[in-house]
Amino acid sequence: MTANTPFSTAEYERRLAKTRKAMAQADLDVLIATDPSNQAWLTGYDGWTFYVHQAVILPMEGKPMWWGRRQDANGAVRTVDTDRTEVTSYPDHYVQSTELHPMQHLAATLKTMGFETGRIGLEMENYYFSAKAFTTFLEEMPEATFVDATALVNWQRGVKSDEEIAFMRKAARIAEKVSLYAIERAEPGVRKNDLAAEIYAEALRGIDDDWGDYPAIVPLMPSGSDAAAPHLTWNGDVMKTGEATFFELAGCYRRYHTPLSRTVFLGKPPEHIRNGEAALVEGVEAGLDMARAGNRACDVANALGAVMDKAGIVRGARCGYPIGISYPPDWGERTISFRLEDQTILEPGMTFHFMPGIWMDDWGIEISESILITEDGPAETFCNVPRQLYVKD
Repeated sequence: MTANTPFSTAEYERRLAKTRKAMAQADLDVLIATDPSNQAWLTGYDGWTFYVHQAVILPMEGKPMWWGRRQDANGAVRTVDTDRTEVTSYPDHYVQSTELHPMQHLAATLKTMGFETGRIGLEMENYYFSAKAFTTFLEEMPEATFVDATALVNWQRGVKSDEEIAFMRKAARIAEKVSLYAIERAEPGVRKNDLAAEIYAEALRGIDDDWGDYPAIVPLMPSGSDAAAPHLTWNGDVMKTGEATFFELAGCYRRYHTPLSRTVFLGKPPEHIRNGEAALVEGVEAGLDMARAGNRACDVANALGAVMDKAGIVRGARCGYPIGISYPPDWGERTISFRLEDQTILEPGMTFHFMPGIWMDDWGIEISESILITEDGPAETFCNVPRQLYVKD
């Protein structure tokens, strides 16, 4: 077993069994997992290599196989459990070539494995699987049947094991640290890019022996009217009196994330900011109370929505999504959503970023929690940072 493999062999076998059960239900012969989060979840593979084509080939029987660029195979043998995962690679002349495509090599590999006429699952709606990749498959394997297996693995990741939850608790301690650090350092005259650099340093240092990994999303920290846009990052401007800045940050430990959002106001907050704070705090508490095993995802959204309606705040966005292992550009699992239409039943061990921000035309605030659905009672919050607007006069 590879020394750096983050989980036990029993844990990986559990994951393979869950995934193969879902593959059988979809009548697949083999699954091609191109999402790096799914590759890591299935095999332990970890590397900044997802800018080139790579995948885990998972047949219904036998070992999974990591497939990627030849120079990256050196990273695969250092991060996967080599007793239970095979590693294969394609030559570098396939990389960014106008003459060849890596999927030609993958197609040839699948043929040698006996899948020339098989039912092959592909993650069609995925950041890492291109239109060119798909058309190359069609050309190279005309007798195969390609099945859209988008999120098949993602759904198996929804209920976390004890080993995974332990990693998320470590990430939560880092999230607490960086969030409190950002709040402490926020002052008029502080340059946003300097503060972002310091946040990164604190996040990567981690806590004691629990080193920090790079989060899948960069620090989100817009100020003033820019806080109306939830996904702006930073610039070289200084922080100013009379402005709110929200910090949406995450602790990350061995690719497991626990995001957290808090808002700082420099000076005396106006009434609409205070009203927004009160609504968010009440809404989060109402949502946490509904985030119970056996309830539906929409029940959480409805609980928040009732508080927002009472406060006269129109908020149409979803308010939460599953979290766990992830790579850029997103720390969500892209399955369940806390929104009015989602009837998914919540189960113990599911983990979410409950994210009820308010983004109006010219202002915004965020107060969020990463949560764990428990066996009994309301959701547990991973982090312990007071749920409030932080005012610095």
